[in-house]
Amino acid sequence: MGVKSFFQEVKTKVSPSRMFKALITESHDVIPKITTSIKSIETVEGDRVTSGCIMQTNFPEGAQLKYLKHRIDAIDTEKYSCKYTLVEGDVLGEKLEKICYETEFEACDEGGCNIKMTSEYHTKGDFVINDEDIKAGKEQAMELCKACEEYLIANPNICA
Repeated sequence: MGVKSFFQEVKTKVSPSRMFKALITESHDVIPKITTSIKSIETVEGDRVTSGCIMQTNFPEGAQLKYLKHRIDAIDTEKYSCKYTLVEGDVLGEKLEKICYETEFEACDEGGCNIKMTSEYHTKGDFVINDEDIKAGKEQAMELCKACEEYLIANPNICA
């Protein structure tokens, strides 16, 4: 088994608390409203968005993926950070065991926040993942952050 880590960062004009709520603790309400590529997000095991719970992301009929299941490993609602692991879903296929994520939302001096995302891809066997294999996933994460930022700016009472 191998592990490859990737880091990305995105700056937004929205406060860390609002972005954290929209993308983490209230994602089940917000994300399906800002993208047509996700049908729903629901808690399938445990309490809603707490350590140990399992969240399932469902995709629309006809999408390349059917669903993903993430386990929340650690969440800090005061420091706006979350660690979670993709434990089940089509994207893992035969080559990936799991993908671990760590996301931190940090305030910027000029307002808004920096979202720092680290991903660890745990492969099966001798498979070696390269940067091109996950480029699309990184781009989708960036697009989701930007769509969330636009939605929150247009709706200042959401996640306030």
